Amino acid sequence: MQAREACVLVAAVAAFALASAPPQRAAAEACGVRTGQLVALSAMSADPDVFIFDSRVRLIDYSAGRFDEVKAVMAHTLLASPGTRAIVSSCVRNVVKPKYSGDYFDAVGIKVITGPYRGRWGWVSSEDVRI
Repeated sequence: MQAREACVLVAAVAAFALASAPPQRAAAEACGVRTGQLVALSAMSADPDVFIFDSRVRLIDYSAGRFDEVKAVMAHTLLASPGTRAIVSSCVRNVVKPKYSGDYFDAVGIKVITGPYRGRWGWVSSEDVRI
């Protein structure tokens, strides 16, 4: 009798865990780009050049307004001309939150394939990626 009660308890705990687990993300919630995809870089602002950051953390911090010095930004970025082509190496959904916006953007890992930074790797906001 005890073994049966233990099995019922385990089954109840498993059912509760499954019911309370967050639902799987739908395909529509995936990043707007996929690994291996060819993209062009261009900002939507009056200055269409794009900062390519050397780390995802620096991209996120800069977008959130947590960089204090211009020298620090310039030491950890490349400034790509609009139209620079790149290949997507990775994407992390909704981690870039600009300080003065309610929107979230994806952090997109890229490898530059045209221009003076050809062969360099970095991170950009999905806001600056054109398909």
